Amino acid sequence: MSGRAQSRPNFKLIKYKSKQQQTKSKNLVNLNMKLICIGRNYTKHIEELQNERPTEPVVFIKPDTAILLKKQPFFIPDFSNDVHHEVEVLVKINRVGKHIDKKFAHKYYDKVGLGIDFTARDLQQKLKEKGLPWEKAKSFDGAAVIGDWMDKSEISDINNLNFSLQKNEITVQKGNTSHMLYKIDEIIEYVSKYFTLKIGDIIFTGTPAGVGKVVANDELKGYIEGKEMFSIKVK
Repeated sequence: MSGRAQSRPNFKLIKYKSKQQQTKSKNLVNLNMKLICIGRNYTKHIEELQNERPTEPVVFIKPDTAILLKKQPFFIPDFSNDVHHEVEVLVKINRVGKHIDKKFAHKYYDKVGLGIDFTARDLQQKLKEKGLPWEKAKSFDGAAVIGDWMDKSEISDINNLNFSLQKNEITVQKGNTSHMLYKIDEIIEYVSKYFTLKIGDIIFTGTPAGVGKVVANDELKGYIEGKEMFSIKVK
């Protein structure tokens, strides 16, 4: 036998996904998307938290890791004793855009939804007192609920849309998009000055009054014009 090392066959390992893995993959969100959130966009919510009325939209970002996966419960993080629900109308961007004029903004989304911006209020207050960003209080894992989507064509007037949140079958938040300080098309114009909007990006448009603490075993349901858009359990 020769002293040379024998060459080995070049086998390629092929991994096949199980049906469960394939289903899980389909439920994953677009990893290239971002969540653009607007704060202090309803006067009564500004008043209930004793904040100053902004002279321009208040903007912050959530990463895709903040999205609560479908059919999963929301787990209260151990670093907060005061997590609040904030129900919000959402829009999903359907084309790439930068420096979008308000009169063209309606062309950049065709899906409208409802979600929750969970906020660790105690942590947020500490950050605000120090003049620090809010991300730790608003962008933690699971802090963004994204419900079902409806075609914009189903909505007669996007600027007169009723939405609400029920906690344990009691309505705790009610809003109408006509009460926004900055309407959806204005928001798109504003944020596109600073960020390129990409397909799949989602804009959280702000919450009305009625935000409040969630505790384990709460059940939260969100509605647009009486249609259920999401239902989640709190753990």
